[in-house]
Amino acid sequence: MKSIALGQYYPSNSVLHRTDPRIKIILAILYIVCSFLCKNIISFGLLALSAIMLIIIARVPLKTIFGGLRPVLIILIITSLFNIFWTSGDILLFEWKFIHIYLEGLYSAAFMVIRIVSLIIGTSVFLTYTTTPIDLTDAIEDLLSPLKKIRVPVHEFAMMMTIALRFIPTLVEETDKIMTAQKARGVDFSSGSLITRAKALIPILIPLFVSAFNRASELATAMECRCYHGGEGRTRMKVRHIRFVDFIPLVLVLILATALIILNLLRIGFTI
Repeated sequence: MKSIALGQYYPSNSVLHRTDPRIKIILAILYIVCSFLCKNIISFGLLALSAIMLIIIARVPLKTIFGGLRPVLIILIITSLFNIFWTSGDILLFEWKFIHIYLEGLYSAAFMVIRIVSLIIGTSVFLTYTTTPIDLTDAIEDLLSPLKKIRVPVHEFAMMMTIALRFIPTLVEETDKIMTAQKARGVDFSSGSLITRAKALIPILIPLFVSAFNRASELATAMECRCYHGGEGRTRMKVRHIRFVDFIPLVLVLILATALIILNLLRIGFTI
């Protein structure tokens, strides 16, 4: 659980760390679009290469990146098996009774894994590893600021996101402590049927909810003591300005999207 990347910031001095957070949110959205534009083997290879380049540019250790992928490992395995055994095609590689494995199924499984891993790496690098929760929230508020004209509480929405991101690592750590305490009292979380394991989670969920509500109450009291009353009339200590160099990653991602569209039109190799 400590490997969850959401809300975890890795301090460094890379180009992406210095990029304006508003640009990085747009980059993350464009990168998600790029991952769904991939249709053939060359485009998926280009997507995988872009994910590797992001890791190198962001200067985030591979141990941290792979740790963030660990929670979705089961999803990757299940998705791959579904694609391998339930995808039919023209080239049959293995047949045994009701099991049929086609080359197209292997391609689909590999492509799905590349897409999911690239999505996680891209969004994590742009939104969490290289951007602090405060910067991310301020950027969301700036991007949604036009909605203030129709009386949408943008600042309050951004503040809620800040608090949620800030307390994700705290709740994960709290869950780990509760599980350790329950194990010391003889609770077994790893054996028994699925229903038995689900019931064993009840002693974790109840104190976790109580702790979360207590933290929320303490935070609300602290904000009231500091005379917080919303975003009206509030100023910022740091006023951000988008520099010309911040547009360079945006141009590169747009070039990537254009290249993927061209590769889809060419229909080179196996296409999904």
